[in-house]
Amino acid sequence: MNLDRKQFETEVAGQKVIFEVSKIGEQASAAVLGKYGETVVLATVVMDKKDREANYMPLTVDYEEKFYAAGKILGSRFVRREGKPSEEGILSARLIDRTIRPLFDQRIRRGIQVIATVLSYDEENDPDFIALMSASLALAISDVPWNGPVGGVRIALSKDGKIILNPTNLQMVDARFKTIVSGPKGKINMIELEGGQIQEKEVIEAFKLATSEIDKLVDFQNEIVKQIGKNKTVVPLAEPEAELKTEVQKYLSDKLEAVVYVKEKTDRQSNLFDLTKELKDYLTEKGFANLTLVDNLIDEAIENLVRKNVLESERRPDLRKLDELRPLYAEVSLLKRLHGSAIFVRGNTQSLAVTTLAAPGSEQLIETMETSTKRRFLLHYNFPPFSVGETGPLRGPGRRDIGHGALAEKAVRNLLPSQDEFPYTIRVVSEILSSNGSSSMATVCATSLSLMDAGVPIKNPAAGIAMGLVTDGKNHKVLTDIQGPEDHFGDMDCKVAGTQEGITAMQMDTKVEGLGIDVLEKVLIQAKKARLEILDVITKTLDKPRAEISTYAPTVLAHTILPEQIRDVIGPGGRVINGIMESTGATTIDVEQTGKVFVAASSKEKAEAAMNQIKGITHKYQIGEIIDGEVIKILDFGAIVGFNGKDGLLHISEMKDGFVKKTEDVVKLGDKLRVKIIKVDDDGRLGLTLKNVE
Repeated sequence: MNLDRKQFETEVAGQKVIFEVSKIGEQASAAVLGKYGETVVLATVVMDKKDREANYMPLTVDYEEKFYAAGKILGSRFVRREGKPSEEGILSARLIDRTIRPLFDQRIRRGIQVIATVLSYDEENDPDFIALMSASLALAISDVPWNGPVGGVRIALSKDGKIILNPTNLQMVDARFKTIVSGPKGKINMIELEGGQIQEKEVIEAFKLATSEIDKLVDFQNEIVKQIGKNKTVVPLAEPEAELKTEVQKYLSDKLEAVVYVKEKTDRQSNLFDLTKELKDYLTEKGFANLTLVDNLIDEAIENLVRKNVLESERRPDLRKLDELRPLYAEVSLLKRLHGSAIFVRGNTQSLAVTTLAAPGSEQLIETMETSTKRRFLLHYNFPPFSVGETGPLRGPGRRDIGHGALAEKAVRNLLPSQDEFPYTIRVVSEILSSNGSSSMATVCATSLSLMDAGVPIKNPAAGIAMGLVTDGKNHKVLTDIQGPEDHFGDMDCKVAGTQEGITAMQMDTKVEGLGIDVLEKVLIQAKKARLEILDVITKTLDKPRAEISTYAPTVLAHTILPEQIRDVIGPGGRVINGIMESTGATTIDVEQTGKVFVAASSKEKAEAAMNQIKGITHKYQIGEIIDGEVIKILDFGAIVGFNGKDGLLHISEMKDGFVKKTEDVVKLGDKLRVKIIKVDDDGRLGLTLKNVE
């Protein structure tokens, strides 16, 4: 069989990017094998033959991590195969989805699925870049109607201020910030960024470099499309009949303003529910049988009204100014028995953040295609249906929950103390109690307060704000602190989090093809103003971390020993370490291969008692030191004295001045003695004396 390969090659960051189109995946609408370094991704696109009964565009994007791609056999002992996507895989799928979705006609009702399968991972080049590019090219050369292609690159800023294009995994470890930026030619429509308090001007410089690289990648793909691209299929679009559309517009023309333009979300929802029912009853009386698209027509009418009022008179649905925040409220220590708790309220959006502290042994073990590591900081986001006044099944976190939690975690992660400074595993859970937009950024605010309430010495508190945009292509209006209607009917959702000193996280997606650098610059300036206002509320609630952790939290102490001393601390069959816990009441003692030792106990006294024993066992004794011990064994020629998990020989000649005939004439089993070290041999064995001990 001849695979009939066609290869196309370009270069990014001095490294070849190779796309291969062949008979591999030939039954898909299109399939592209993308290679960057030795990382290889297969991107496929399939479109259904028939339309679906749906009131949305049915696009699905999946990102498949294969353990074999990294030469690993993972999973439980009983199931050695891939299961549901990892959180990292879900985030990668969302990244591709948010880039390609705005370039589809949203009236399409034909199922479209994009699957990016990682076939090989070289542990140096992150698959996200080549997965996004392969998915873009597959869509572009397929018969699926789409207004691409798009380009996307990673950017990092090194510690010495150097901007790095498509950094390797190693280069990203110590980067001051890292971002992935994508979009069509000349525009940006998707941003993911994490950093350590970065200035806005540094971020803009990275975006400028990204756009120039995006343009090159789009031009490269367009050349491929000219050579092998298929004709696009003409698919029917979900359009209501003209008479129904006219009747709906006529009915809503003098009623919609009063329904939409109210301060409270619940009032708006109630008004809209009543209006929708009245409209459908009216249409039924008029003889219209198919009302499937009426909800879409109402949405379209609201969108036109909201956009018109913002662009022409800067009028928002809840009557705020364009740069005005909703009312803010914050409170800490709501739940006294918890290690840390805080609630942050912005308008109708409420986040309750709860912090739990635990010993290092409670770290989450992460084993994925890309990494095998431990996660010390966990931030989980929950969005129950009651938070938006709805009913629904509780099935665990969905893609949206995982994405929002990951964004909030990025915003706070770089502000945490090191494990040496604060040797705890930290878990924060954000419970969204009420939502009307920007719940992920409310989570950032509540998390900062909750961490400080728990006594976690974070560098600075962080706050987050969601920015919106309404544009007609020429005029742009940037909206601060967007809520439901502005998010749903606006053109951008840009979340920016950070501290007084700079940005720590950013995420953007759009409903238009993309935005220029000039618009993004304005967004960041307006976002900074809002962030500082929110931080003022946070610091007035709690201006710094509490000096002491909660009495209900465990005390964790850290100490470092030599790796060769680990066996002394653990002892044969764990006898020594278990003995320490039993005698002191310590709950856990974690010993890492590097020599780091962590002791956790319910009180500071118990933790210190256990740590003192460990320090005694690993102490490097010197000649002349005086120690307190106990006789643990009687010998013909002396006695063995035990202390701090170690022991030494007290020879019969060192028991007193003059001749000693029998050991038990001077010491007996169980005697408490104060002895001096007079000898330390190469193996660490100690010689002791009772003479001249002060």
